[in-house]
Amino acid sequence: MLKLIPNILTMGRLVLTIVFLVMILLAPRYYADGEVPFPGFLDIAFILFVIAGLTDIADGIAARRLKVTSKFGRIVDPLADKILVCGAFICFAIVGQPKLFDLGSGALAAIHWSVAGVLIAREVFVTVLRHIAESRGVNFAATVSGKIKMFLQSFAIGTVIIKMAHVQTAVWGYWFTTVVFTLMLVVTIISGIRATQRPHG
Repeated sequence: MLKLIPNILTMGRLVLTIVFLVMILLAPRYYADGEVPFPGFLDIAFILFVIAGLTDIADGIAARRLKVTSKFGRIVDPLADKILVCGAFICFAIVGQPKLFDLGSGALAAIHWSVAGVLIAREVFVTVLRHIAESRGVNFAATVSGKIKMFLQSFAIGTVIIKMAHVQTAVWGYWFTTVVFTLMLVVTIISGIRATQRPHG
């Protein structure tokens, strides 16, 4: 039973991810209609996001401590991360967040969908490489650059949630979000390039 803990944590993260993504999509409507306090609603979403992130750390630790690292874990665990990250940025694009300076809806939509597109393209590309490597018996576990990329993506998601809830029109909020997004995109692209330099079998 103990050996199932890492997989249980991974599945739990998938459930939390779905709830979190639905809350992002519902937030603007609740805010507009006044049905649910906007900051409170998004604060709950933020807490769920943090818990999901903690389960990501916990399942890795549990897998190593229980010595149950496996091909299944190396494939499903990154997949859960990709659903969380890519799903979040797709939902942000759908609801038009984050707002940036005085940019119009067209410019914002172009930025939001471009960011989501870059992240999705990178994740799909690396996932294909991982499956090819794993099918040939080559270990394609996460690297340091991949972990830094994941941290920055998670930080960017948290930044958007907090901005939506508490600093919607603050100028420093616009700049902070812009810097975080730029850094995240640069590291995401670099980590994707580095993945092509790894052996695939």
